[in-house]
This record gives sequence, structure tokens and C-alpha cells, in this order.
Amino acid sequence: MALSDFARKLLEGKNFATIATLMADGAPQASIVWVDTDGTHVIFNTAEGRTKPKNMRRDARVSVAVFNMEQPYQSAIMQGRVTEMTNEGADAHINKMAKKYMGVDEYPYRQPGEKRVIVTILPESVNLMGEE
Repeated sequence: MALSDFARKLLEGKNFATIATLMADGAPQASIVWVDTDGTHVIFNTAEGRTKPKNMRRDARVSVAVFNMEQPYQSAIMQGRVTEMTNEGADAHINKMAKKYMGVDEYPYRQPGEKRVIVTILPESVNLMGEE
């Protein structure tokens, strides 16, 4: 499913998103993340060993909710599937996200031995609120 201009604008902006994955017992697990897009996919960055990557490798179904930080009644809520998880380019990507969200050149919260992963999600449904 193609992302609308409004959804892309929210994903490209300095807006936080909530990613919901499924635990092994089916319970939802939600995390607030920085988000990105290539115009078609929702993209975010996390670290190996965390709950999100484990859940997404077991069950690729996810939900993403992003809202406009300046106008919280504008949002895009997407359901979709993880199409790729890669470590390639993940360090550069988290630095790009740190620049977008914090205005710094390098991600300041990196832990010793941390291995970053880029997650790519293909939205299958998109619900918009407050579209301009």
C-alpha cells in the first residue's frame, strides 16, 4: 500500500512513533521510537538483543502510530509487516536519526558492544486523522 503525502510528511518530520510487536504469547509490546521513511516503507532503528527484534523475527506483523508533535491530533496509524531487518548501514542510520531528532552528529546512547539493526516495514493499511 502506498503511503499518502500526509503519512510521509509525518514520518519524515521530527515526530515520534509507537511500534507495537507481538510477544510469543500474543500480548502486544509497544515501544516509542524515532522513525524514517524511504517514501514507501516505515523504517526505524533498534539494537540486537532487545525485545522488538526478537518479536519481529518470530512474527513480522506490526503496528506503527506516528503523530505530529506540533499538532497531536494529526496522526497516521499503520498495520503492516516487517520486510527486512539488516545490520548493514545501521550505525550510519542511527547517527542520521540522532541528527534529525537531537541535532547531533553521532548517536550518544550507544552501549559497548551494541549491534544496531534497521527495520523496514511495508504498511498494509493506513488510517489517517487530521489530514491537512
